[in-house]
Amino acid sequence: MAVDRLLPTEESTDLLALVRDLCAHELAPYAAKAEESETFPREAFRTLGKAGLLGLPYPEQYGGAGQPYEVYLQMLEEIAAAWMSVGVGVSVHTMTSYAVAAFGTEEQRARLLPDMVGGDLLGAYALSEPQAGSDISAMTTKAVRDGDDYVLSGTKAWISHGSHADFYTTFARTSADPKRGISAFHVPAGSEGLSFGAPERKMGLTGSTTTLVHYDDVRVPAGNLIGAEGQGMRIALAALDSGRLGIAATATGLAQAALEVAASYAKERKQFGQAIADFQGLQFLLADMAAAVESARSTYLQAARRRDLGRPFTQQAAIAKLVCTDAAMKVTTDAVQVLGGYGYTREFPAERYMREAKVTQIFEGTNQIQRLVISRDLLRSVS
Repeated sequence: MAVDRLLPTEESTDLLALVRDLCAHELAPYAAKAEESETFPREAFRTLGKAGLLGLPYPEQYGGAGQPYEVYLQMLEEIAAAWMSVGVGVSVHTMTSYAVAAFGTEEQRARLLPDMVGGDLLGAYALSEPQAGSDISAMTTKAVRDGDDYVLSGTKAWISHGSHADFYTTFARTSADPKRGISAFHVPAGSEGLSFGAPERKMGLTGSTTTLVHYDDVRVPAGNLIGAEGQGMRIALAALDSGRLGIAATATGLAQAALEVAASYAKERKQFGQAIADFQGLQFLLADMAAAVESARSTYLQAARRRDLGRPFTQQAAIAKLVCTDAAMKVTTDAVQVLGGYGYTREFPAERYMREAKVTQIFEGTNQIQRLVISRDLLRSVS
């Protein structure tokens, strides 16, 4: 069942048709096998890049599509519904490119963005560390100025696309100040001293490789500093606000996919001489699932529209991430229940959707952190 989307322009409507065609022919048929074999979908990202789908919210002058965030997120939802690992990967790549797009120099944008948004360069966002996840200020990775270069040393953890990315937007400490001593760098994958841990063995999103990233005196030109020294915390948090909307959209796409599987199965499965969809108990369960998906979609779109208008959206992004990922966990769990014993088998995708949903409540800020962001923003506004 195709989602009846409200899009602002004829161009975005045409874009939706392109995305749906690519999802149907280039993503959905390969998702289950790739996830089972834990195969990283690099070719899928190249395909999306060539179609102009890796730079949807970025300026056309750099090869992007210049689309509003509300359009980008709805396209992202479609991708995630077809293949969650790819949807999350597009969100990560878009967030990774944000640092250069929003804070880079004109030279950096002209040099880097066209390949980033064109699919030739796939990015990774290297912020978290083994002992610095939610608490960015606890970061210990260092960048020391040495002539015309910076030398980076330390370890990053939980890095999506680790060992597969072509560049790493890396945050490192350039002074001891907990919040004003962090800076951002563009680190090419081939840099000497850059190495990777073994892929994490995860319960879901097994097609999306996640690793440690080690920086053993990695030398990068001073021209690869993004923004000013000490601006890294601001860059990281700004990117995360937008990235959380990406995760909200992918979680909604995953929930939509689970809803469709459950509804289709309920119409086909017969018990006591009739389709189980004819039983009121199942109808109410499906209705609650549909309401959760639609509510999630409305929540992330409201936040995206604020972003498009240049309004503050930190609180709304946190709310969207919280609401959409909780909805994904509930809807995918209920989908397994609708399918009964078959839902617990790999014959149907419901169990994979349920496993994939869980991590959305964890990465890019746990849902407990989202509640902190929401409450603090709320209390600051109370006189």
